[in-house]
Amino acid sequence: MGDANPKGYIGRYWKKQEAGRLLCELCPRYCSLQEGQRGFCFVRQNIGGEMILTTYGRSSGFCIDPIEKKPLHHFYPGTSVLSFGTAGCNLGCKFCQNWHISKSREWDRLTDEASPEAIARCAKETNCKSVAFTYNDPVIFAEYAMDIADACHALGIKTVAVTAGYITDKARADFLGKMDAANVDLKAFSDDFYRKISSGALQPVLDTLVYLKRETKVWFEITTLLIPGENDSDHELHAMSEWIAEDLGMEVPLHFSAFHPDFQMTDHPATPPATLKRARDIAISKGLKHVYTGNVHDPQGGSTYCGTCGQLLIERDWYELGAYHLKNKNQCRQCGAVCAGEFDECPGIWGSKRMPVRIN
Repeated sequence: MGDANPKGYIGRYWKKQEAGRLLCELCPRYCSLQEGQRGFCFVRQNIGGEMILTTYGRSSGFCIDPIEKKPLHHFYPGTSVLSFGTAGCNLGCKFCQNWHISKSREWDRLTDEASPEAIARCAKETNCKSVAFTYNDPVIFAEYAMDIADACHALGIKTVAVTAGYITDKARADFLGKMDAANVDLKAFSDDFYRKISSGALQPVLDTLVYLKRETKVWFEITTLLIPGENDSDHELHAMSEWIAEDLGMEVPLHFSAFHPDFQMTDHPATPPATLKRARDIAISKGLKHVYTGNVHDPQGGSTYCGTCGQLLIERDWYELGAYHLKNKNQCRQCGAVCAGEFDECPGIWGSKRMPVRIN
């Protein structure tokens, strides 16, 4: 990955330029940094002519969550996942729901220190099925996440990336190659939205999704936060659903979640439940088999149904599982059709608990 030295942990994905500058090649921002300067993400810094990952080994806290909270509905349902993040982000979303972490410029928020091996041991000792890199985008601490993934896999622990997918071709294969599952935040299906509201671009995210589908065995699901008046028009929802169906396939789970006013978009109203239902209906009309609603109480929109016969397969009420009608791990008990995803013979029993943990 990189090397520890007196300056800090030397990252990958950069090259030297003229006059002592370094070009970061991790994400599509391609920040060019002079001595002492930090990238847009704030965590990668030119120190003495080397790119230092300043958050390696540091975290904003650890918590055991239900896997459905990521959200992942087709990746070992009901199991627990050890979740953590660091600080900073390589996008600038005005609606960020985790802005106190992703926009943090205060290192005192990184209260926990943990080696990759310590995180993997903690997951094993607490019977977590997986470790999730979440809260802020793991792309910006890719080297740390990849080292943790290696340590987790050595102990039989799965790894999950909760990411906006804003990464370059150069780094994408390395990073995603270490993951067992991912939830990709497709913020909108409009480059204008990405530029004006997220300070980014749409195409690299679409490239990441296509790469996941065509070049990896990573199980992935997609989440779109619907913001009234910004990315919830019928036209955009039709276009996005058609693209997913054609380029990624009908089996990819799609989650529409409700926005609540936060950060720099407190002037926008919360997303009405009717908007989520409309979006779900549109996606289903395009042939998508597994479309969910989130951040609202909607047992029907949160449950999994057979894409062939319509039988209820996994009943959900928030993060609590109810009826479970899969046999042979992934087959509908009624018609025998395979439900895409990764499943055990029996679902997990973690429930909706959220349990903070400390790693020594």
